[in-house]
Amino acid sequence: MGHTAPVVVGYDARETSEGFATSLAEVLATNGYDVILPERDRPTPLVAYAVVDRGLSGAVMITASHNPAEYNGIKFIPDDGAPALPAVTDAIAERLAEPMTETGGETGSIERVNLKRPHFDHARELVPADLSNVEIVYDAMHGSGRRVTSELLSEAGADITLIREETDPTFGGSAPEPNTTHLQELVQTVKQNDADIGVANDGDADRVAFVTPDRGVLDENLFFAAAYDYLLTQASGPAIRTVSTTFLIDQIAADHETEVIETAVGFKWIADAMANHDALIGGEESGGFSIRGHIREKDGVLMALLGSAMTATESMDARIDRIEATYGTIAAGKRSLDCPDSEKSRVIDELAGVLPDTVAGRDIRDIVTRDGFKLLLEDGTWLLVRPSGTEPKLRVYAEATTDTAVEALLDAGTTLVKPVI
Repeated sequence: MGHTAPVVVGYDARETSEGFATSLAEVLATNGYDVILPERDRPTPLVAYAVVDRGLSGAVMITASHNPAEYNGIKFIPDDGAPALPAVTDAIAERLAEPMTETGGETGSIERVNLKRPHFDHARELVPADLSNVEIVYDAMHGSGRRVTSELLSEAGADITLIREETDPTFGGSAPEPNTTHLQELVQTVKQNDADIGVANDGDADRVAFVTPDRGVLDENLFFAAAYDYLLTQASGPAIRTVSTTFLIDQIAADHETEVIETAVGFKWIADAMANHDALIGGEESGGFSIRGHIREKDGVLMALLGSAMTATESMDARIDRIEATYGTIAAGKRSLDCPDSEKSRVIDELAGVLPDTVAGRDIRDIVTRDGFKLLLEDGTWLLVRPSGTEPKLRVYAEATTDTAVEALLDAGTTLVKPVI
């Protein structure tokens, strides 16, 4: 309450986004706020950074992130640049009303501004990388990272090959989600060009994915471990991870005599914990990360620079080979099961009464109930069942030392959950 500074309204590359953003800017101006609009679609992290950099009241971002082109959504960013917690979003939802075309008061202005340079300057200061010997293939997936992430990497000296850098509101006909299915062209181009690394962003560039010459699309759990390992050579501090993210982070933290704080799934919970624990890094297995000194919002643009900086000092494959030689290999997987939103609470409640003593032949040594049920098994592997916060589905996650073991755990989890849905 009581915020009077301007508001920034951002938008992604979808066909409907700029129109929605313009209409929203007009409503805010009618209600007396000065409004900043970017001069084109921009990544969510650039909009969030502008809030803190300019001392704004907050931001509204029109985006459906990694979802297909026909989707859209609205995201509120408070004045600290971090994701809004439920108390804030619930209060907003309770106050929703038809917009007023006239208020009788003074109207605000609407100004178009380029948000790129302040973010770039901050990113280069935070990650002062020399990429002059790094060859990168960048895949914008036709999202808002185009001519943003690639230009930041070029400014740091990298030799860049571009994929899907053109404007296309349909994202080429597929969801702008940087996963193995959607990144095969990037995998092939990295190999053909003998590039050092491939980088991709999702639709609003708040997430990042990497492709390496040996491993192809890199498991985000492994990138998280590699990034934490790299940052710990320069500073100390805990890591924040979600309940669905690898225990490899815990092993690295223990070796450096620091701790890991586990949160529920959702970057808002990571951001909240980062504020309370002076974390060195916070991240999740879906590719969202931020680091100390930056806004507490996942930033695929900054993390593209960090991953490239890591590659400049040691190849990503060699770095991960070294980590696995020290801590052992990990494999992770996830499945989704259809479940109406109205049934999720009932299913989780009923699961509490049918949890077994063993899973895939392994004894359960502990159960974590921070977000659904995470079954910690005697051999250090785990199985997690939780309701999706964004779709009418239940998620089943598993981590083990081999893909075969992961599949066995996921089969066991699916068998456990299906009768209850």
